[in-house]
Amino acid sequence: MPARTRHTRAVAVTLGCASLALALSVPAQAAPRPGPHGTGIERAVLPAGDGWAAAEGSTTGGSDAAPEHVYTVTDRAELVAAFEEAGDAPKIVRVAGTIHGNSDADGTPIGCEQYETDGYTLEKYLAAYDPQVWGRDRVPEGPLEDARAASAKLQQAAVNVRVPSNTTLIGVGANPEIIGASLQVRDVSNVIVRNISFEDTYDCFPQWDPTDGTEGAWNSEYDNLVVYGSRNVWVDHNTFSDGDRPDAEQPRYFGQLYQQHDGLFDIVRGADLVTVSWNVLKDHDKTMLIGNSDGAGATDRGKLRVTLHHNLFKDVKERAPRVRFGQVDSYNNHFVATRGSSYGYSYGIGAESRLVAEHNAFTLAGDVDRATVLKKWSEAPLTAENNYVNGRRTDLIAVHNAGVPGEQLTEGAGWTPELRTTVHHPWAVPALVGLKAGAGRASGLR
Repeated sequence: MPARTRHTRAVAVTLGCASLALALSVPAQAAPRPGPHGTGIERAVLPAGDGWAAAEGSTTGGSDAAPEHVYTVTDRAELVAAFEEAGDAPKIVRVAGTIHGNSDADGTPIGCEQYETDGYTLEKYLAAYDPQVWGRDRVPEGPLEDARAASAKLQQAAVNVRVPSNTTLIGVGANPEIIGASLQVRDVSNVIVRNISFEDTYDCFPQWDPTDGTEGAWNSEYDNLVVYGSRNVWVDHNTFSDGDRPDAEQPRYFGQLYQQHDGLFDIVRGADLVTVSWNVLKDHDKTMLIGNSDGAGATDRGKLRVTLHHNLFKDVKERAPRVRFGQVDSYNNHFVATRGSSYGYSYGIGAESRLVAEHNAFTLAGDVDRATVLKKWSEAPLTAENNYVNGRRTDLIAVHNAGVPGEQLTEGAGWTPELRTTVHHPWAVPALVGLKAGAGRASGLR
């Protein structure tokens, strides 16, 4: 294939009180590397009957990509350029090596200070909004809050990466990673994401809210991956985590964790027909929302149809997932909570949700109460059949209702899932998921 000419347009962003210019240079074309046609797993489509993403036309991603729309990308600039060049045409984008969302034009990682503007520093922000100075009855406002918001906007331009329709995004080679970027599958259709480690999408500029709860809280933006208003999406054989920035190692300010992470992977705002299979989600707090607001019924009713199967949720505190509105089928997943981990709950039962949770395995340390596997947020029925906790068949609803008598759950989601692959016995799930789930294991598909 002839060599392709690369053109570059640099966008200078004024940053910091010294007007530091950060060049977010984006090439108009991403240069393909060897293997331009895409073969085998790169052109794979969702198998027939594999969850909700197999309904209403199935999910094929970029499997029909022409040779000129097969890319290998090694940094953020090339990733963005590949998406921009191909647009909504079928495309295969191969992630090789490590891509940093917070990076300069050459792909070199940069720090939070590169985004600081209008006189913002964390030290000044802490001094201005210390509860001893600011109080606890009103949210921050004024010049330093404005500077924080302006700095956050500059980071957002680097962190958020929009994924177009008809895309297969797939990791290739050894250890393909996307670190510190938020993949936005937003208002599109027919997207496949496979074989990538998504790590540490962190917010440099969390907002302090002293009115959040009884003690206040630091609130952050960005998920590693968000499916927003999109349909026919397949997310398979990926790993999601906080990487080298675990919450346990973060400082505390005003008595609260300086939280720089939001969710790992959310499915929201009218998203529909999504299959999430053979992924690892680990070491995180707020893991997965399916529906992000009780007030979003106008967009979410009749949608948010999601299948979760053969995923590992390990040492995640909550939302695995928390469900609102959707018909969600969760089967053959393995939930692990080790001793000393900060475990809140796994399944959150939210507004008008219709969750079916069957044939799952839970491996819970002795300090974890089985009654907390389910959490009632709203009045909504669910089906929970043939689930095993520590190797024993357990009626999750009965155990919850006995252990949390003030939050009674109702049996019977009112529908029966029909789009499933092989359903394994829960005894087999821990070993099977442990062997095959996550990035780097996509060649061992089912």
